[in-house]
Amino acid sequence: MQSFRRFAFVVALALPLAAPALAQQKLKYPKPEPEQIYDAVAQPAVPLGGVEGYAQYLADNQQYPTAALQRGAAGTVEVTFVVEKSGVISNVAATKPLDPALDAEAIRLIKGGPKWTPAQHKGQKVRQRISVPISFQIPMGAGGPAPATEPAIAPTTAPTGTPAPASNAKSGATVVTPDQPARPVGGTEAFFEWIQKNQQYPALARQRKVEGKVQVEFIIQKDGSLTDAKVVKPLGSGLDQEALRLIKVAPKWTPATYQGQPMKQKMVLPVLFQL
Repeated sequence: MQSFRRFAFVVALALPLAAPALAQQKLKYPKPEPEQIYDAVAQPAVPLGGVEGYAQYLADNQQYPTAALQRGAAGTVEVTFVVEKSGVISNVAATKPLDPALDAEAIRLIKGGPKWTPAQHKGQKVRQRISVPISFQIPMGAGGPAPATEPAIAPTTAPTGTPAPASNAKSGATVVTPDQPARPVGGTEAFFEWIQKNQQYPALARQRKVEGKVQVEFIIQKDGSLTDAKVVKPLGSGLDQEALRLIKVAPKWTPATYQGQPMKQKMVLPVLFQL
């Protein structure tokens, strides 16, 4: 009887000791594979500065390629990349390509972006695959070039149906769509090539590594000359002044026509600057 009590005491003493051992085994997670790339994780990777800050970075640094503008290419490029355990990104690729120029710009944006806070899974930092859609929308009036929101300015038509001389809209002018919109002499592609060939990158912008596009509004007169140029989306660092200079010395255009007569037309053109 006494030996039985000793046995029961030993068993009772051993059971409480075993319980913590079992609990510790439950808390031990199997370590993730060091090189595995995860699509779903317990704690996803997040860009430094937050999601809103990252979206603002994409919006501020996107540059619409001139070649894509000429083709009228627009849409969304889906870019996939890997956030490494160090927070840097790798394996950047356009998994849903759209246009060669737009694909390249989307990849450039992602590669030049901020570092990320790496993902965590099972208590460890892990590599995570991320997909980001990059949207490209041609600004109104920038599609190769196309009319601005006020396509053509002409005064109230005369009784004969022939436009009288153009005047300011405040003095009774109406806004009409031309039968034939204005176009560069030699075509749009030739005009963009002229812009690129004659562009003089300002030293200050080059020093500061400023790139982007300057939106310039201007009027194509009835004789095809370009006048009243002004910047509607500036970049600074001397790029605005250079964009205005280019428009002011640019070759003449074939003017817009309305009912067979030449007329003024307002245009908006993006002047692209790339180092």
